Amino acid sequence: MNARVGAIRADVSDTGPVRSLPSSTLGPPQRSSQAGLVLFPPVARWSDDPFVYLSASRQPNATIVESAWVVRRTTMKWSSILAGSTLFASTAWADLDPIVIKGSKFFFNSNDTQFFIRGVAYQQEYSSDDSTSGNTTTYKDPLADADACGRDVPLLQELRTNTIRVYAIDPTLDHSECMQLLTDAGIYVIADLSDPGQSIDRSQPAWNNALYDRYVSVVDELSQYTNTIGFFAGNEVSNTKNTTAASAFVKAAVRDMKRYIKAKDYRSMGVGYATNDDSDIRVNMADYFNCESVDDSIDFWGYNVYSWCGDSSYQESGYKDRTEEFSSYSVPVFFAEYGCNTVQPRKFTEVQALFGDAMTEVWSGGIVYMYFQEANNYGLVSVDGTSASTMVDFSYYSQEIASVNPTGVQKGSYDPSNTALEACPTVDSDWEAVASPLPPSPNDDLCTCMESSLECVVKDSISSDQYGDLFDTVCGYGVCAGIDANATSGKYGAYSVCNAQQQLSYVFNLYYQQQKAENNAASACDFGGAASVTASGKAASACSTLLKEAGTSGTGTVTSSPTGTGAVSSSSATASSSKGAAHPSAMPATIYLGAWQLGIYLLTALVAGFGMVLL
Repeated sequence: MNARVGAIRADVSDTGPVRSLPSSTLGPPQRSSQAGLVLFPPVARWSDDPFVYLSASRQPNATIVESAWVVRRTTMKWSSILAGSTLFASTAWADLDPIVIKGSKFFFNSNDTQFFIRGVAYQQEYSSDDSTSGNTTTYKDPLADADACGRDVPLLQELRTNTIRVYAIDPTLDHSECMQLLTDAGIYVIADLSDPGQSIDRSQPAWNNALYDRYVSVVDELSQYTNTIGFFAGNEVSNTKNTTAASAFVKAAVRDMKRYIKAKDYRSMGVGYATNDDSDIRVNMADYFNCESVDDSIDFWGYNVYSWCGDSSYQESGYKDRTEEFSSYSVPVFFAEYGCNTVQPRKFTEVQALFGDAMTEVWSGGIVYMYFQEANNYGLVSVDGTSASTMVDFSYYSQEIASVNPTGVQKGSYDPSNTALEACPTVDSDWEAVASPLPPSPNDDLCTCMESSLECVVKDSISSDQYGDLFDTVCGYGVCAGIDANATSGKYGAYSVCNAQQQLSYVFNLYYQQQKAENNAASACDFGGAASVTASGKAASACSTLLKEAGTSGTGTVTSSPTGTGAVSSSSATASSSKGAAHPSAMPATIYLGAWQLGIYLLTALVAGFGMVLL
């Protein structure tokens, strides 16, 4: 955390302990072996000026100062100590300068230097990817294991790593220690928003409330760290021509995450997509995700490419062709994965090309796959418990990455010429998703209101495994337009964002109401014992606008802003967290002080006197 002015909350009830010690005993701040604790001990000469030393512990969104002592020369007058005019507070943790986007380049926020990604994929392998949203495969959150991070960060530093990519985190866990270790090492993070059990399924794509809540929870958690560059809303979801319809749902996720970040007033963080290198769809994919509207399009484009194998070349690998294809792309592009392993050992000769003059005009670096040695044999490091040993690929990559130093362009003088969006691909045999409209934004309020208005609902005792057959039955009666989601036709039911139980209850009820109107209600709410009539059937008055916009058949367009939890309006940037209240990470990091207000005021004199060095 950078030094901040005016970010102090002080307890004025006491001035705290004051000690009078010779200044010759003072020493610079020393990091304790205890995680998150920094001490300013009296161990060596610092200067002849007054000094405050303290112990403090880092919390997720605050630094708790536990004790502090004002130290001054016995001959110094009190008035001279208070001579400063600026209230100043600092901690021993320095935030990384955020990375920002200008045109098709990344830059450091506070200066003109272009940022090139020297990245490593950092997550132990799991069996799932974004192809199946129902997979319950467990995974290890790489940012929640401080011991592992402490083991691995020094090795990442040996590789000059300035970025890691993580594929799945648990937003309910504490990531502060790992993120601080990465910060201390100058390493940024790009995080995928999905996890093995919650992602957009290429075979049955959806963008619904459950996925929305998962995605915003990751954004909320990582937004508090300035070394978070941004997020991937999907990874290789569409990987063949007949799965390209799924891209509409991923692009809707991109749109809604961008709106959410803006609505929460978070600092600028990009939302992008990582695509595979499939010759049948790669051009259409890049065009689709960056067409029609800037607000709905990706902020950066990740390219998983493994075409440079062994002693290949700029031309033979296809790097030259890909560079020409992206030469006029309007957002940053980089390799989200690279490192072909069909030829062993991997000598990473592509690094010279990727960070050479021809490619750095277009590409912003890349992320090597991967840190951990697994069955797939892509690892740079073999891990066994608390120990880690480098693989032969580690040394080859280390040699190559150590020899590159692209300079890029200066932010101040850079005038982006690539500002035009791409032409959207047309729907044909090679592409299945219309550019507009995209799937609607998830809306918990809408689904809750709809559910509360129903008379005929699916029984809670019915297993979700039975839903498929039940949908087949009831949709045969022509009542499912309100829950359909068809990216090829661009027709999306208002209730396509709801969960499966809500959707099934909705279509049960719609059929029931139709039969009731014809005096055939006696057995219309049964469906082989799967449905029952509820005593509810009346929604709250606050629901009237939402339900009216959705329409009886669910085919209307909902434009009203939701007022409840976990939703972003399709027409507004108004948003809330998944719990309906401001997430702690939305609040500025603050130093909370105990009973020593007077001592903190003395920090002014410290800054004027000798310029405290922060670790």
